[in-house]
Amino acid sequence: MALKQSTKRNKKTGRKLILFFVIASIIIAIGGWLTLRFQQRIFAPNVELGNKKTESFYIPTNATFEDVSGLLRVSGFLKNTESFVWLAKIKDYPERIHPGHYLLKDGMNNNELVNMLRGGLQTPVKLTFNNVRTREDLAGKVSRMIEADSLSLLNALSDSTLLTRYDFSPETVPAMIIPNTYEIWWNTDAEEFIDRMHREYKQFWNETRLKKAQKSGMTPKEVATLASIVDEETIKSDEKATVAGLYINRLNRGIRLQADPTIKYVLGDFTINRVLSRDLEIDSPYNTYLYRGLPPGPIRYPSVSGIEAVLNHEDHDYLYMCAKDDFSGYHNFAKTLRQHNINAAKYRRALSERRIWR
Repeated sequence: MALKQSTKRNKKTGRKLILFFVIASIIIAIGGWLTLRFQQRIFAPNVELGNKKTESFYIPTNATFEDVSGLLRVSGFLKNTESFVWLAKIKDYPERIHPGHYLLKDGMNNNELVNMLRGGLQTPVKLTFNNVRTREDLAGKVSRMIEADSLSLLNALSDSTLLTRYDFSPETVPAMIIPNTYEIWWNTDAEEFIDRMHREYKQFWNETRLKKAQKSGMTPKEVATLASIVDEETIKSDEKATVAGLYINRLNRGIRLQADPTIKYVLGDFTINRVLSRDLEIDSPYNTYLYRGLPPGPIRYPSVSGIEAVLNHEDHDYLYMCAKDDFSGYHNFAKTLRQHNINAAKYRRALSERRIWR
């Protein structure tokens, strides 16, 4: 009797053990599945860019987490936005939104993506601008590459109070902004752009360039002002140093520059081919036919080549120049007014033959 009871107890215990192991196995299996699922939501590739290896993603200043997740959703860069949102909240990213330009890589997982955005590990953009005449041109080109809009840039470039901090004015600020290619944070605002350009200006005007400017009897602002005239006077890089030397000769002798580009600047039209006598009578401090010396500031944003041409100008005796009548873009240079008048007559005749009156 005792043996039968013992056998029953053993069978009952065995069934309990089997049930325990079955339940434990199920729990372990579920746990393993949940762990795998958990790991997949964190470490499985979630950024899908098609044929591209990288893609730019921009987070505006003052964006909320809802803005970021919404931008990611509509961009189509993520396979699963919900898993990103889930992990971002776990990692407290909604409280650490950093604006900027971020470079997404194909195959990134949520952990990598959240860590990059939460840490503000943005990638700078390349800002390139050259051949800029007006502040409107500059604001338009720059605003296409950074967050600051063109209006805020225009306001900054015209803000006397702001520019005074850097010892510049709205008239002279083109001398501060050196056309080039820069790496810059996308979320740079207008004032930060001005500050960055001033730092670049200070680096550009190194000891070597400052000594050359001093040797020519000019400040960096004056060099830039003359360079802007040289840039407008000729499109031929191999002629710029000659043109710069001519104007420096006139400055040194106290002769008015009589530079046609300054008249075009006053008229607000650089496309003019023929400057008329009545144009020379316009009363403006930029009219170098009326006033001696350099104008109040650059008539455009001077190029690096223009600045270098002034700093390394040719030494010669030329005082006059006139566009060649073959319209090659080059100029005839003259030491005497008599020779210049001959050259000018040829050019005016060529204009008339082509029926170019303005």
